[in-house]
Amino acid sequence: MRVDLKPFDFAQAVARAGLRPDGTPLARPQAPATAGVSFQHAMTRALGAVSQQQRQAEALQRELQLDNPAVSLEQTMVAMQKAQIGFQGVLAVRNRLVQAYSEIMNMQV
Repeated sequence: MRVDLKPFDFAQAVARAGLRPDGTPLARPQAPATAGVSFQHAMTRALGAVSQQQRQAEALQRELQLDNPAVSLEQTMVAMQKAQIGFQGVLAVRNRLVQAYSEIMNMQV
């Protein structure tokens, strides 16, 4: 295995870090707090990812049952565990949201 080393460019590394050569931060305009990603969008993406993991685990289970030599038991079990952990995470978030909603609704005005 051959490893090629490139010369280190300090000025470029400092610029990528957002600093001046003397180490002080560059002045950047502040972006608004809601720069395109809402909570609803984040939850939708998370639910989609969990759903995709569950579909992948089901497909691997099906292939394992059909004795596909390209699919191993370990690979299937890992996919199932990932789907289960993702589902438990989404369920925990949902439970916390319901709890927060209940507390807000029970507040006296």
